[in-house]
Amino acid sequence: MSRPAGAAGSQSSLREANRQLVVETVKRFGGLTQVELASATGLSQATVSTIVRELYAAGVVDTVATTRSGRRAQMVTLARRVGLAAGIQIGHRQLRVALGDFSREVLAEQVLPLPVEHRVDTTLDRVALLVVDLLERVGASLEDVVGMGVGVPAPVDAGTGMISVRGIMPGWDDVHLGQVLSKRLGLPVYVDNDANLAAFAEANAGASRDFGDSLYVRASYGVGAGIVLGGQVLRGFAGTAGEIGHLTVQPEGDECRCGRRGCLDTVVGASALLAAVGQVPGVASLRDVVQRANQGDERCGDVIAHAGATIGTAVAGLALAVNPQVVVVGGELAETGETLVAPLRAALQRYALPNSIAPLEVVRAGLGTRAEMIGALALAVQSTDVPLSVEETVDVGGLT
Repeated sequence: MSRPAGAAGSQSSLREANRQLVVETVKRFGGLTQVELASATGLSQATVSTIVRELYAAGVVDTVATTRSGRRAQMVTLARRVGLAAGIQIGHRQLRVALGDFSREVLAEQVLPLPVEHRVDTTLDRVALLVVDLLERVGASLEDVVGMGVGVPAPVDAGTGMISVRGIMPGWDDVHLGQVLSKRLGLPVYVDNDANLAAFAEANAGASRDFGDSLYVRASYGVGAGIVLGGQVLRGFAGTAGEIGHLTVQPEGDECRCGRRGCLDTVVGASALLAAVGQVPGVASLRDVVQRANQGDERCGDVIAHAGATIGTAVAGLALAVNPQVVVVGGELAETGETLVAPLRAALQRYALPNSIAPLEVVRAGLGTRAEMIGALALAVQSTDVPLSVEETVDVGGLT
């Protein structure tokens, strides 16, 4: 008896859906063993093995032998010939640009300092020039790049790629960042808040990878948080979720960039920390404060510890609202290790509701100060549709 046409079509659709599921799962995590793929997708190991063979033959994935728990395994990643992606972190005083492939491996990167309140036009010019320069380093061209992710230290409306709160980055209001860069480079560009991107990176490849619900706290020139619930970044309407840097902690305090008074940023931001340290020879920047604290300078260490306790008190409220399993602490201040993290952890334990079933963990970021850049790279990868077959091999400087 012949199989009904409808049944054959259903089987074909199911195979196609399973292939797409495997591709999307590999794209999300950057690389997984076949056993991990089966667990993440809910497919049987036999089905995953068959799909991986098909995708490998189609040029969509690559496999490499690895070891997991003392056993040999096959690591599955998206093939480099699928294309490259760019990840950009535009900070208050620093610019990071990276090129990577779909396995999230960074092939080339560059870090440049930025002046105070750097202008949007000159900064975006630098981004475009650096991307082209990095492509030349790896022997590739803009045609090999499938997309670019950009992180900025401000709330972003994902729909428009614009900063959604005026004044936080002076001179950057009303600029369609994604559109400007897309026109300059001829690439799809995706823009997000830097803490969101770091939270996404840590959840997929960093300290919170084994947790479904997590908070990422970015302690740097300002303070922000990224929220991951059920493995998904919670951005809120117009992108203001997690903006704890603008939580009022001193109602009669100093004026903040956002126009209000006494925000957390005015108490633990770079300017406030430098003012608290005072006139100390050789200490003129946040980086100086961090380095002195790591060298045992008590004054700088005490200032950072006080900042940690203050941030922890604010994070406790956010933790009560979303009930994460882990809080990951990153940003420049986290380079001081337990000097910042210990008082932050103590404040959380004091002010967050104790959970005897699942105590809240507090750890340092696994990806360090590169988390935002890696998250931007992952955003570009995640936002790109991957074909289920690659007919032509792209020569990316001998990387194929």
